[in-house]
Amino acid sequence: MKMFLAMLQFMTRIPVPYQWTEDLDFSKSYRGIIWFPIVGAVVGMLASLIFHIFYAGFEVGPWLSAAMYVFALALITGGLHLDGLADTCDGIFSARKREQMLEIMKDSRIGTHGVLALIFVLVIKMLIVAQLVIKGEIGYLSVLFSAPIASRTLMAVLMHHQKYAREEGLGNIFIGKIATSDFYWCIGLGALFCIVVTGLFWPFILSLVCAYLIRVYLNKILGGQTGDTLGAACELLELVFLMFVLIIS
Repeated sequence: MKMFLAMLQFMTRIPVPYQWTEDLDFSKSYRGIIWFPIVGAVVGMLASLIFHIFYAGFEVGPWLSAAMYVFALALITGGLHLDGLADTCDGIFSARKREQMLEIMKDSRIGTHGVLALIFVLVIKMLIVAQLVIKGEIGYLSVLFSAPIASRTLMAVLMHHQKYAREEGLGNIFIGKIATSDFYWCIGLGALFCIVVTGLFWPFILSLVCAYLIRVYLNKILGGQTGDTLGAACELLELVFLMFVLIIS
């Protein structure tokens, strides 16, 4: 349970008292991968609750409610994964050499490609959420709850048997260090959550395929993964999962 709280503390802005995790050995934080689906469930529960309050409580309609859902996701995580998305896109679309791409990704300033990536991902995610509600083919709360579970679960694909592209950084806690048994546990638990809750099999499976495609692409471009690419993958896979649900439903 302490490792779960540590992962919740690390991946969200949900207040977790420091004394609850202070005696943990953070050199073994990679074992926390088994809790990623549960962290996703907490994020999904809070964000879908915000959506439901605005949609069913305040009756503001699907579009504003969808915007509030996307806003809630960013607020709960402190924009952690969005920052990774922006940095990754600034780097890989700079048309520079690998070393220069990694330097650009370390720069705290956001560039044109990062801004465009944020706009596209946030707007498209909002449009998909609103369209899911308008279409009405599947319970929207189950999907909005499951999307953060799928994305955080599938981050494990970019950690398992991967090389860290830099010499140091937060991503080095996980990348290339997680055990195969923990990897399969994470994927299995996340898949179980998403498939049972939504009643749909293919959105998670297709998102898993996309996770491997993202992994292959980033390996080719950067020679490995970083904390930023993990964040970027989280945002993209959340979007991909929602898109597949919309298409299949």
